[in-house]
Amino acid sequence: MFLVFFVYIILLPLYLNAYEEKSYFDKYGNPSVFSGYLSDYEGDSNLKIDNETYKATGADERIKSIILHYTATDDEVGKRSLVFGDVSSHYLITSLADDPIYSLVEPNGRSWHAGLSSFYGRENLNDTSIGIEIVNMGMEKVANSPPISVFFRPIEEYIPYSDHQIKKVAYLLTNLINQYGIDPKFILGHSDIAPSRKFDPGPKFPWEFLYREYNIGAWYNEKDKVEFLKKYSDEEFALVSPKEIKIELFKYGYNINLNDQWDESSKRVLYAFQCHFNPDNITGEIDKETYAILLALNKKYSTRKVPDSIK
Repeated sequence: MFLVFFVYIILLPLYLNAYEEKSYFDKYGNPSVFSGYLSDYEGDSNLKIDNETYKATGADERIKSIILHYTATDDEVGKRSLVFGDVSSHYLITSLADDPIYSLVEPNGRSWHAGLSSFYGRENLNDTSIGIEIVNMGMEKVANSPPISVFFRPIEEYIPYSDHQIKKVAYLLTNLINQYGIDPKFILGHSDIAPSRKFDPGPKFPWEFLYREYNIGAWYNEKDKVEFLKKYSDEEFALVSPKEIKIELFKYGYNINLNDQWDESSKRVLYAFQCHFNPDNITGEIDKETYAILLALNKKYSTRKVPDSIK
């Protein structure tokens, strides 16, 4: 009798649970077979991943650009802020010749280095770029420095980079460009992608040297620049409208409004362009040489179409 009672007590809840589950499944359908245990798949030869038979064409690499920065700090502050702060970069190059290149975030990870950014129609460049921080204080006050409220800083205020830093930059960029197939014009400075608020890596970053010595990044052909300079007399250049010049900046990749005036935001874009490609003349004001350089770059690199609605 006791045994019967024991079996009744033990089995009744199981019977009720099974009945409740059956009623539930009849009403809502059967759950997934997978319970979370690999043993569920044992012996099933169809359960495998085939990564050879089909390859989608509608895909590409996540990494599209590489962005160069200066830290505007010394080594220790730079390390702390990039490792423990709310900003980061994939790589850090310190001011010390004996230091290695520090990898802080894996390249396929997303580091927080670009912020609000745009270039060549792509926004939020944290999603699609690799960030490289170089320890450099950025700027320092010099004799006759303009007031701090002035955005357009003279080249004398910017601090140069050491030779060993540039050698490490070249080594790192060469490897990353080869690994990810980065287009030359997408080797950029922070100021190129955020010209309204950023100055780094500044006009003393040696873009032309990296191009000529290591074939890194974009640079114009001198012959093309000279031809464009000859094309426009001073009188003819004076007739080129702000909108025409801004359309050329847009074609190269810069995020710029296309109204017909040199407002503050447009001048900041021009200043960023000059810091990259005409560092001896960083005024934020258009001049014939800057325009010739821009046209030469677009002749060599640009494939960006200008929408008919803004021509």
